[in-house]
Amino acid sequence: MTGMDELTAAATEGDPRTGLRAVRALRRLVEQLEASQVALAREQGWSWQEVADALGVSRQAVHKKHRRT
Repeated sequence: MTGMDELTAAATEGDPRTGLRAVRALRRLVEQLEASQVALAREQGWSWQEVADALGVSRQAVHKKHRRT
Protein backbone atom coordinates (compact mmCIF):
# COMPACT_ATOMS: atom_id res chain seq x y z
CA MET A 1 0.00 0.00 0.00
CA THR A 2 1.35 3.45 -0.90
CA GLY A 3 1.44 6.44 1.43
CA MET A 4 -1.48 7.97 -0.47
CA ASP A 5 -3.48 4.77 -0.12
CA GLU A 6 -2.79 4.75 3.61
CA LEU A 7 -3.92 8.38 3.95
CA THR A 8 -7.05 7.69 1.93
CA ALA A 9 -7.87 4.64 4.04
CA ALA A 10 -7.30 6.61 7.23
CA ALA A 11 -9.46 9.48 5.99
CA THR A 12 -12.40 7.14 5.39
CA GLU A 13 -12.14 5.23 8.68
CA GLY A 14 -14.88 5.47 11.27
CA ASP A 15 -12.63 7.27 13.77
CA PRO A 16 -12.83 11.05 13.16
CA ARG A 17 -9.53 11.66 14.98
CA THR A 18 -7.69 9.39 12.52
CA GLY A 19 -9.56 10.84 9.56
CA LEU A 20 -8.82 14.41 10.56
CA ARG A 21 -5.13 13.64 11.02
CA ALA A 22 -5.16 12.20 7.50
CA VAL A 23 -6.79 15.40 6.21
CA ARG A 24 -4.05 17.46 7.88
CA ALA A 25 -1.35 15.27 6.30
CA LEU A 26 -2.97 15.57 2.87
CA ARG A 27 -3.10 19.37 3.19
CA ARG A 28 0.63 19.45 3.97
CA LEU A 29 1.32 17.21 0.98
CA VAL A 30 -0.74 19.41 -1.35
CA GLU A 31 1.02 22.56 -0.11
CA GLN A 32 4.44 20.98 -0.67
CA LEU A 33 3.48 19.76 -4.15
CA GLU A 34 2.08 23.16 -5.11
CA ALA A 35 5.18 24.99 -3.88
CA SER A 36 7.54 22.69 -5.76
CA GLN A 37 5.54 22.93 -8.99
CA VAL A 38 5.27 26.72 -8.78
CA ALA A 39 9.02 26.93 -8.23
CA LEU A 40 9.63 24.64 -11.22
CA ALA A 41 7.30 26.68 -13.43
CA ARG A 42 9.01 29.93 -12.44
CA GLU A 43 12.46 28.38 -13.06
CA GLN A 44 11.24 27.47 -16.54
CA GLY A 45 10.21 31.05 -17.20
CA TRP A 46 6.47 30.91 -16.55
CA SER A 47 4.85 34.21 -15.68
CA TRP A 48 2.84 34.61 -12.51
CA GLN A 49 -0.26 34.84 -14.72
CA GLU A 50 0.48 31.47 -16.35
CA VAL A 51 0.94 29.85 -12.95
CA ALA A 52 -2.26 31.44 -11.68
CA ASP A 53 -4.22 30.26 -14.72
CA ALA A 54 -2.96 26.69 -14.25
CA LEU A 55 -3.99 26.75 -10.57
CA GLY A 56 -7.31 28.47 -11.22
CA VAL A 57 -6.55 31.42 -8.95
CA SER A 58 -5.72 35.10 -9.44
CA ARG A 59 -2.24 36.27 -10.31
CA GLN A 60 -2.20 38.33 -7.14
CA ALA A 61 -3.10 35.33 -4.98
CA VAL A 62 -0.42 33.06 -6.40
CA HIS A 63 2.21 35.80 -6.29
CA LYS A 64 1.42 36.63 -2.67
CA LYS A 65 1.58 32.97 -1.66
CA HIS A 66 4.69 31.96 -3.61
CA ARG A 67 6.72 35.09 -4.33
CA ARG A 68 9.62 33.79 -2.21
CA THR A 69 9.90 30.53 -4.19
